[in-house]
Amino acid sequence: MAASLRFRALLTTLIAGTALFTGSFIPAAGSHGSAGHTTGATATPAPEPSPAPVARWYGSAIRLIPGQGKVVALTFNAAWNTQGLDTILKVLRQQRAPATFFLTGDFAQRHPEAVRAMSAAGHGIGNHSHSHPRFGELTPAERAGEITLAQSAIRRAGGAEPLPFFRFPYGDTTPEQIAEANALGYADIEWTTDTNGYKGTAGGMSVDKAVERALDKLVPGEIIQMHVGSSSGQLPILDAEALPRIIDAVRSRGYRVTDLRTLLTEAG
Repeated sequence: MAASLRFRALLTTLIAGTALFTGSFIPAAGSHGSAGHTTGATATPAPEPSPAPVARWYGSAIRLIPGQGKVVALTFNAAWNTQGLDTILKVLRQQRAPATFFLTGDFAQRHPEAVRAMSAAGHGIGNHSHSHPRFGELTPAERAGEITLAQSAIRRAGGAEPLPFFRFPYGDTTPEQIAEANALGYADIEWTTDTNGYKGTAGGMSVDKAVERALDKLVPGEIIQMHVGSSSGQLPILDAEALPRIIDAVRSRGYRVTDLRTLLTEAG
């Protein structure tokens, strides 16, 4: 409880002085190395965005990529640890598939080398709050602090300018909370389906079940949510093991793996 109160006090202190993100985007560079994480050939870079590209997506949660036909976006949340990340980056590189990683600020502070590895591989980096709280239990000022503190931490970790994309912890969205994120310069990017691989074998999941959940909701514009690491620290990391099968399966059905950064460059 005392730690929670101290953190909320820190939010209150920093909110006023934290620079708000305005929606600009710098494509990820491919030249940053990272000890302990696999790098190498990069995903296909996203094209340059138009000015203020994200505002068209304000007002609601994005759960499908609109207007691009048979495409699928791969996304990973990272809040716990880096288990499975080397495998995920290796598979994405081998399959020449782009992905977007939604990071908490706490993760970025503890694992800056992982943030740099994601960016060096050419993948997008989004904001997933600082400490992964339930937003409905926070005040508007605390919610703003969570977003802006995370943005600062991700920037300090280095590698590339984060995207103007925010994903709510636990998918805890309301129209009011989405409007608050929009006011800070972020579009709300949620998901069509979650593989539930993060639950691990102890939670009744398997690689087969994770792949099945990804394919059960396969529709044009699907956004698949997966996770880096596990809350318990237990192995195996099912999403890392399921990833090559997911990519092969969606491609075999005539789908293309797309980059969420197309939302910054193409009209909806």
